[in-house]
Parts: sequence; structure tokens; C-alpha cells
Amino acid sequence: MTAHDVARLLPDVPVLRDLCRSMAVLEAVLSPEWSSRYHSFDADWSPGQEMASMRNGSGDEYSIVFSGSGAYIRGFDHEAVMSPYGNDGPWPGVLDSVPEVFRHCVAEPAFCDEDGMPVVTACLWRKTGDDRWRVGEIDYPDGAGDPDGASYLFGRLVDPSPEAFRRFAEDYYEIPVDLEAVRHVYALRPLTQEVVTALNADLTMNDLTDDLAAARYPSAAG
Repeated sequence: MTAHDVARLLPDVPVLRDLCRSMAVLEAVLSPEWSSRYHSFDADWSPGQEMASMRNGSGDEYSIVFSGSGAYIRGFDHEAVMSPYGNDGPWPGVLDSVPEVFRHCVAEPAFCDEDGMPVVTACLWRKTGDDRWRVGEIDYPDGAGDPDGASYLFGRLVDPSPEAFRRFAEDYYEIPVDLEAVRHVYALRPLTQEVVTALNADLTMNDLTDDLAAARYPSAAG
């Protein structure tokens, strides 16, 4: 699977945004320490922009910028053969066709290294009004099953099911995860103490105030 395959499987922008918000809230419940989480969401990332992110702690990550212009996705798999660190910069075609409304994302310091090089192996975008996700024209290297890391990076985005999240969370956190609680959050139903307790008995709704605000997620308490 490559970014081109992911582009055919990703949901529409509003659905993707809701999925990212749900995953961020679930991880806020499962992992109160932000530094230990995979998925996060910041509705106030910058003026007029929200950002969903994934970081696995081993150098792999993605960032999704949501704005009035649409959505821009940058992914980086540090072991991918298309890593810019093994090819004197981003792989040809990955960023070349990014439209002007998203060019500021390409140069965003948070998405570049200390020398200003974009840290990216896969890039997708969808402008408001587009009927599909877009990817640049890329000549992928031969003999690599996941040359840009897209299959690994975006697996939970192209399988937006509660069951997929539970499999991930049980594997990563090594704890049982209540599927009905996950379904509740994936449906964007207001968060309740009962749902929180089903996922983490040591947490209260008050502990989640900042995280719920960051994800613009509703709670039964407010």
C-alpha cells in the first residue's frame, strides 16, 4: 500500500476529522500522560487551523491540518525507503504538486527538521470542494511493499472502525479495552463518567477538561 492506495480509502474530510477527534479523546482517557499517547488533536493549533497528530515515540508520525481550505496530511516513516534522509531530500513527486493553499504546510517548521527540510515520506491533500483525496505523481521504488510507510502510518484512518482502534489500543497499552465504550466515543456521543470508568477506572471527567476542549468533544457534564 502507498499513499495513492490510502487516498482511495480515506473518508471525506469531516468524517476524518471526527475520527481523529474520537481517537484523541480515547487516548486521553487511556493515557493521561500526553507524552505516552499515539493520537492527539488540537483544535487551537493555529488561527483557523486544527491539527490531528500521531507519534509512536520511535520517530514515526503524521500530522493532519484541517482548515477552511480542506485538509493536508503529512506522514513520516523513519524506516521507509522513501525517507528524505536517505535520498537528499523528499522523494521526487511527494511534495511537488501540493497546491498553493497548502504550501505553507510544506514549509511549516513543525513539519521540518532543524535545517528546514520537510520531514515527509507520504503526503495527501483534499481541497474544499474536491471530490477525492490527491497525491502527487510519484515513481515508487521497486521491490518495497510499503515504500512510503503509508500502510503502517495510516492504517487506523483507512479502517475507521471501533474494532480496529480496540485492537491497536490493547496491543499498545497491553490492557483490555471496552469495545462499547470505544463505540460510544466513535459515535461522538457526549462523554460520561460511566464511559470513562469503563476505559480507565482511575480517571474522572474533571481530569479530561483540557483534552475535551482541545478536541472540541462534547461531555455530559457541560
